Amino acid sequence: MVRLLAAGATDVGLWRTNNEDAYLAMPEAGLFALSDGMGGAAAGEIASGYFIETAQAIFSKPIPASEEMIHELVQKVFRCSNQRILEHIAQHPEDEGMGCTGDLLVFSENRYIVGHMGDSRVYLQRDGSLQQLTKDHSLVQLQVDRGMLTAEEARNHPRKNVILRAIGANPSGSCDILSGLALKHDIFLLCSDGLTDMADDSVIRAILASVGSIQYKTKSLIDAAIAAGGRDNVTVVLCEVEVEI
Repeated sequence: MVRLLAAGATDVGLWRTNNEDAYLAMPEAGLFALSDGMGGAAAGEIASGYFIETAQAIFSKPIPASEEMIHELVQKVFRCSNQRILEHIAQHPEDEGMGCTGDLLVFSENRYIVGHMGDSRVYLQRDGSLQQLTKDHSLVQLQVDRGMLTAEEARNHPRKNVILRAIGANPSGSCDILSGLALKHDIFLLCSDGLTDMADDSVIRAILASVGSIQYKTKSLIDAAIAAGGRDNVTVVLCEVEVEI
């Protein structure tokens, strides 16, 4: 088993008037989630809210020990929130185009399981090395994969926020799932693109490696995004593996 320290925070940023991001941090339950809404004003907020509410509802009971069962529950979160958004659009045609990204992090025993869709991200910092666990479902990432763009070109590309897979715009609602062993002192970061568009990996790595509480590091990451321009809502959830039992 692992004991987890966690913190989460969100900021509207400097350019937006509303916050379409939403997050969940429940270290005692081993459950963390983050979503970035799209579709404009209330529609984006509703979409991201659906994902967070669905994650909390489906994982309301103790997390099972079977990793296979957890995988099924993670997929269920994405399918059900996808269906809720589609049903909302059917009832409110004016919200056509609404959707959200979704990242879900679940701990069971000494394992972690991640569900992912969109261009929000999950990172793992281990022994001072920062690894991006998820891959963006975006146009520029596809072009990077095909050798059409470099990573640096993608970072500054005018269409970098074009998403190819999103909750509410995916007929199957199926997400990427990955898993691994959680080790003592690992730090997991869930974040919206309001952070990664403003702060590169070297900045994130330095903050996560700095001295300070998990709350201080969460605030420092958001402050870094705001200081760099704060062009979008920015949301950060940090989870540190404190003790292996």
